[in-house]
Amino acid sequence: MTKYQAVGIGNAVVDVISQADDGFLSRMGIEKGIMQLIEQDRAEHLYDNMQNRTQMAGGSVANTIAGLGALGLTTAFIGRVSDDALGHDYAREMSDVGTDFVNAPASGGELPTSRSMIFVSPDGERSMNTYLGISTELGPDDVDDTVAGGAGLLFLEGYLFDKDKGKAAFLAAARACREAGGMAGITLSDPFCVDRHRADFRKLVTELDYVIGNEHEWCALYQTEDLGAALEQAAAESGLIVCTRSGHDVVIVRGDDTVTVPVDEITPVDTTGAGDQFAAGFLYGLATGASLQVAGRMGCIAAAEVITHYGARPEQDVKALFSKAGLI
Repeated sequence: MTKYQAVGIGNAVVDVISQADDGFLSRMGIEKGIMQLIEQDRAEHLYDNMQNRTQMAGGSVANTIAGLGALGLTTAFIGRVSDDALGHDYAREMSDVGTDFVNAPASGGELPTSRSMIFVSPDGERSMNTYLGISTELGPDDVDDTVAGGAGLLFLEGYLFDKDKGKAAFLAAARACREAGGMAGITLSDPFCVDRHRADFRKLVTELDYVIGNEHEWCALYQTEDLGAALEQAAAESGLIVCTRSGHDVVIVRGDDTVTVPVDEITPVDTTGAGDQFAAGFLYGLATGASLQVAGRMGCIAAAEVITHYGARPEQDVKALFSKAGLI
């Protein structure tokens, strides 16, 4: 059985990125700064209106796993793409960055490969319009238990909770991982996603080793505007919780131990992937036995790197940045 230091399960989404000012967003009916799910015809309309677009393999957890691979961990990604041009490009790109793409592109006239149109404003805010396509069809049959069971760290994507078979795939994978001695966790992904599946998320949190979310997601999960109360409740239900707060200290809680990690103020070029790469840095620390403080700093450094350029994956040697900061 192949042993991986980190395995991710998530939406396999091709990111299509272009620059857009507020006037363009308004004309196109795009709500600034959030992720919206769209249908295929809307996706095609937005795609046709994008200027100077660039394409790359993406998806939240896929970006995290690619970041972990770039840091030198052995990695695999479980996701679903179609047997079309975008699907084959996606599988090749994941392989090119050193991550095993476990599932062959699906043939047979199913939905097309998923794609997210990301419009980046001059202030660095990104407005994401995502057509989920085939990626949401992932189910237990797509999850190889030997891959999940061979993971030191398993990282799950909250967006896949929108379908029952996605939830079933998560539970099977998490149990296989934990039974083999690995650690399984999830990213909450989005406050609207949390709102749609609050009860299921609350149940899953109690069955996982770690949970990563931002302040809005944690407050949504526990239906409160008091972040401290939300984190206190979360800490009572999960072994390790991580809360990012845009531009403010990261809060990490494990049992009675609470760690705050300062965030350096940086003017972003593009905030796409900031949370994904924070998770990569943090999980790298977790995988290599770093303290929570050091793991949190690693997350902040990885996130800071990705917001200095367009795209959701690192361009610099992030491990060298860790060394420069005295973390390794």
